[in-house]
Amino acid sequence: MAAYESLNYMNSDSLLTEDELMVRQSVRDFVTEKIEPLLQKAHRDEKFPMELIPQFGEMGLLGSTIQGYGCAGLGHVAYGLMTQELERGDSGIRSFCSVQGSLVMYPISAYGSEEQKQKYLPKLAKAELVGCFGLTEPDAGSNPGSMLTTAEKVAGGYKLNGNKMWITNGSIADIAIVWARVTGPLASAAEKNKIRGFIVEKGTKGFTTSKMEGKFSLRVSVTSELHFQDCVVPESQILPNGEGLKAPLGCLTQARYGIAWGVLGAADACYHTALHYAKARTIFEGKPLAAHQLAQAKLVKMVQEITKGQLLVIQAGRMKERGELQPHHVSLVKLNNCKLALETAREARDILGGNGIIDEYPIIRHMLNLESVNTYEGTEDIHRLVVGEKITGIPAFR
Repeated sequence: MAAYESLNYMNSDSLLTEDELMVRQSVRDFVTEKIEPLLQKAHRDEKFPMELIPQFGEMGLLGSTIQGYGCAGLGHVAYGLMTQELERGDSGIRSFCSVQGSLVMYPISAYGSEEQKQKYLPKLAKAELVGCFGLTEPDAGSNPGSMLTTAEKVAGGYKLNGNKMWITNGSIADIAIVWARVTGPLASAAEKNKIRGFIVEKGTKGFTTSKMEGKFSLRVSVTSELHFQDCVVPESQILPNGEGLKAPLGCLTQARYGIAWGVLGAADACYHTALHYAKARTIFEGKPLAAHQLAQAKLVKMVQEITKGQLLVIQAGRMKERGELQPHHVSLVKLNNCKLALETAREARDILGGNGIIDEYPIIRHMLNLESVNTYEGTEDIHRLVVGEKITGIPAFR
């Protein structure tokens, strides 16, 4: 098959700087040479390729928009292009880097003390530490405000009790950013019932993890449950500047932004595969599949949707760099691009026919992954309600 080139139908590359194009090419080469050869076996074995983790640090892929602390300090469009290339490889690979950067390093950077930043960020940037983000619970998904995990104020710290579910990197993480509701007679009136973030280190007594097995999606990713039973975390491990549900939701906004870029990489990989397959595959009267109207209609739909998605994320990235991007903007981009990516994967699978379901080609793996990506960090329907509230002024969540 022809070497990969991202779709550039409306010359969206002209909207990128030379430095951004260089970042994209660097990550593209890394994905092609180092990641893609590992994916078929990793997907079959339901195992994350751990040997890649130090390379993520060497490439500057972790926390890349953070200034200082050993981070790359890139712009938000450059970061988006990185996630796009990583997800061209696999959503699970992009998820690892997204969680490390947006859900672990970002909250420490935004809500942590200077001591916490100095202690954790350089090691997270180099991949000497792996982190995870504990918000979702078995009974609290789309409504995280209903979480049951508690942090009882005790002498010298907080005692955590509860469970977190669907946690990327959980079983391999050295630290967890955990969100819990403060309780207990020692908690001040101002603090009681407030949601706070905690940095919980691996090995802390009362903190255990279990790996979730049997996934048919995101198999190249470690998904876990976190368990807290009378787990005492010292006062120094609370994120001092993050209070209330707004803090973890701010982290999710960062992650959703990266997802909106990333899924275009998966969609582009599916389109690229389907296009070259259709041009090479001969069917009736010795003509290639691509010479037939229905096949062309499917390919055109892919080009149409991916191109719109590209222009949308570039605009979102520029708005983010100017400080103008709001959560409701991110919701629109996330729901739009996840939907188009999943539809593109399904159309591409159809073009390949029976070959579309075997892992000699990447399409079925992307299609399965995108079922999850369309759901996590807020389902399509939840984001539709966020946008609906913005344009009508009426919340319809309840």
